[in-house]
Amino acid sequence: MKNEYNKTITACFIGYIVQAIVNNFVPLLFLTFQSTYHIPLSKITMLVTFNFGLQLLVDLFSVGFVDRIGYRASMLIAHIFAAAGLVSLTVLPELFADPFTGLLISVMIYAIGGGLLEVLVSPVVEACPTDNKEKAMSMLHSFYCWGHVGVVFLSTVFFKIFGISNWKIMAVIWALVPLFNTFLFARVPIASLMEEGETGLSMKELFTTKIFWVLLIMMICSGASEQAVSQWASTFAEKGLGVTKAIGDLAGPMAFAILMGSSRAFYGKYGDRINLDKFMIASCMLCVLSYLCISFSPYPQLSLAGCAVCGLSVGIMWPGTFSKASAAVRRGGTAMFALLALGGDLGCSGGPTLVGIISSRFQDNLKAGILAAVIFPLLLLAGILCCKKLRGSSDSK
Repeated sequence: MKNEYNKTITACFIGYIVQAIVNNFVPLLFLTFQSTYHIPLSKITMLVTFNFGLQLLVDLFSVGFVDRIGYRASMLIAHIFAAAGLVSLTVLPELFADPFTGLLISVMIYAIGGGLLEVLVSPVVEACPTDNKEKAMSMLHSFYCWGHVGVVFLSTVFFKIFGISNWKIMAVIWALVPLFNTFLFARVPIASLMEEGETGLSMKELFTTKIFWVLLIMMICSGASEQAVSQWASTFAEKGLGVTKAIGDLAGPMAFAILMGSSRAFYGKYGDRINLDKFMIASCMLCVLSYLCISFSPYPQLSLAGCAVCGLSVGIMWPGTFSKASAAVRRGGTAMFALLALGGDLGCSGGPTLVGIISSRFQDNLKAGILAAVIFPLLLLAGILCCKKLRGSSDSK
C-alpha cells in the first residue's frame, strides 16, 4: 500500500514545481511585455503583486470549500487553472484593446491554481502513510526550489537559442507540466488527514489554541526571512560583481534557490537522524549571521556570499514549521494548513517590504534594510523555544 502512496508523493513534488512555474515564469518576461505591448514597467510589476495578493485570498477562502469538495477535486481544479492561466498568456493579450487586461486575467487564472496548491500539497503529503513525516515534508518543499531553478535556467536557455520572441511556445511547454500532473492526481490514492469519524478543528477552535498563534508567527517569520534576502539577491549580484542583470539573476536568486533546495533535500534524506528543533535553531543562528555578513561586510563579494548562505539557512524554516504544526495541533486539518500558508505568504510579501521601507529611509541603503530584517529569524528562534515550552507543559499535564 505504501508503494502506491509513493506515486501520490511524486505527484505532490510535481505540484510544487507547478507552483514554482506560475510564480517565476512571468517575471522573466517583464521587459518583453513592455516592448511588445507598450505597457509601462511600473504597471507590469503589478502582475506580481496581483498574483500573490490573489493567492492570499485563495489561502483564506479555501478553508470553506476544500473539505466539502475533497482533496482530489481541489487538486484537479488547481492544476487545470494553472495550465489554463499559462496558455491564456499566449492568447488573451491580443483579444483585448488593452493587452494588460489580458495579462491580468491570465495571471488571475493561474494565481487561483497557485494559491490552491499552496494549501493542498503539504496536507496531502502529511496524510500519506510515510515513516518520517518531517523528512517527507522537507523533501517536498525542496522541489519548489528545484522548480524555481529549472524555470529560470531552462527558460533562459530556450530564449538564448530560439529568441525571446518565441516566449509563447515556452509558456505552452510549461503549461504541459500541470496538465500532465492533472492526469496523475486523477489516479493516485489520497489519504485522509483525519481518523475515521474525526473532524478537523474550525478556525474558531484554532484561534483559541495558544500554540497555533506561535506557529502562525513562526510561519510569517519563515516567509519573511526567506524573501527579505531572496528578492534583493539579484541587486547584490549586479552591484558586487559588476555584471548584467541576466547574469545577476543567475548568480543571485539562482544561487540562493539552489542552496535553499539543498538544505531541504539534505534534511529530506537524513532527517530521521537529526533533531528537527536543533536543526531549526542552528538554521536561525546561521540566518542571523548571514544577515550580519550582508549588512556589515566591506566587500561586495562577501555580501553576495552572505546572500547565498542565507538560502542555505532558511531552507528548513517553512517545511519545519509545517511539520511542527502537524505534530503539535492534532486535528488541525485543512483550516490549519490554509492559515499557515496565508501566514507564510504574508511573510513573503512583508519581509521585502520592510527591507524596502528601511532602505529608503537610509538613502536607498539595502544593507540597512537587511539589518532591520534580522528581527524575523530572531522571532522565529523565539517561537521554536516557545513551542518546546508549550508542548512540554501540555505533555506534563
